[in-house]
Amino acid sequence: VHCCYSSHRCSCHCRYPCPPIICAHSIDGEQMGSGIAQVSAEKGFSVLLKDRNDESVARGLSHISDNWDKKMRRMTKHERNINDSNLVGLSDQNPSWRKHFQNTDLVIEAVFEDLSLKKELLAHVESITPDHCIFATNTSAIPISDIAAGAKRPENVIGMHYFSPVPKMPLLEIIPHDGSSDVAKATALEVGTKQGKTSILVKDVPGFYVNRCLGPFLVEVSALIKDGADLETLDRAMVKFGMPVGPITLADEVGIDVTSHVATFLSNADLGVRMSGGDVGVMGKMIEKGWLGKKSGQGFYTYKGKKKTINSEVKSYIGEVKERDLNLGMNDMQDRLVTRLVNEAAKCLEDEIIADPTVGDIGMVFGTGFAPFRGGPFRHIDQVGAGKFVDKMNMLSDQYGPQFEPCQLLKDHAAGDKKFFQ
Repeated sequence: VHCCYSSHRCSCHCRYPCPPIICAHSIDGEQMGSGIAQVSAEKGFSVLLKDRNDESVARGLSHISDNWDKKMRRMTKHERNINDSNLVGLSDQNPSWRKHFQNTDLVIEAVFEDLSLKKELLAHVESITPDHCIFATNTSAIPISDIAAGAKRPENVIGMHYFSPVPKMPLLEIIPHDGSSDVAKATALEVGTKQGKTSILVKDVPGFYVNRCLGPFLVEVSALIKDGADLETLDRAMVKFGMPVGPITLADEVGIDVTSHVATFLSNADLGVRMSGGDVGVMGKMIEKGWLGKKSGQGFYTYKGKKKTINSEVKSYIGEVKERDLNLGMNDMQDRLVTRLVNEAAKCLEDEIIADPTVGDIGMVFGTGFAPFRGGPFRHIDQVGAGKFVDKMNMLSDQYGPQFEPCQLLKDHAAGDKKFFQ
């Protein structure tokens, strides 16, 4: 029996509301698509995991099965069987996949970060799904309006940006474009909430909120490497600040290819001088070598089981990238990274990309792990004092360049000795 979402009557004509059918569309068994499928199936949604061939679908289903195997201490066999029954794998090699899609209520795509590919997929999905079907794109940085441009039903298009690994990361950014309907917004919020996510509404701009803040942060990581910072010391410095992992480990876990794409995309977007000071191309050669991070067993670190080390080949490459050695201490590294990250968060509030400081703190803590005990970037500014924070940024700007200039909102708070939270 195929069931339809919300007020739409299902084909079984039953008396009670039926769970909506969600399609998580991925390519090559990517963990993002399978992660979205997993959290959806666990919460009672009927899920179609669609990929281009049977091998890719099998990888995705195997990844989900492995995750459920690890949870068996907290999951009964009955619960496991229910989860399995909520999940159907489909590929282009299955002649029946189009029939399944004819009853789909929400499609969440998790294909590669390529605008043409996403637009092509959207047009294909619109041609075979019912008129009420919502199309949610899990893009990391591409504006939703660009994806929706030329769509048959643009009002049904919305952004649902999950964070990797999906089963563990609690944040969901919901990004409507100017033409997204209230139904699309409500559906995204309802689904995200049922999946167990903390959802925040974000303006449709390149990078949205969390990744937009990470852009200058990642550029500064490359600048620190060029200035002689040791990779492991960089990680330790940010863990000492309160982050769950350091920036090098973060890049490996997200994926060097994904991290590089987001940083490169934002470098060519609308952030201007705030994306200067470093070289995001540092990760380009790593991608060419197949060093894609933890998922490939080799990124900045080499992964063997639960152990990770930095091998001689990576050390040699980093040695080539280094331009000078400033003998930077941990405090220097923290100051340069934290100010870039926090300043961009404040700039997002200034530009109304987020609604208020609370949303900004929730997004950064749940999306990046920003030192939870500090409360988020806006609580952190209040604790340090806007005046002191701006003074520190001005000092760094004099020393390293205009990429450290504080945004106007921070300057205004410093001049008026104001706080974000009273």
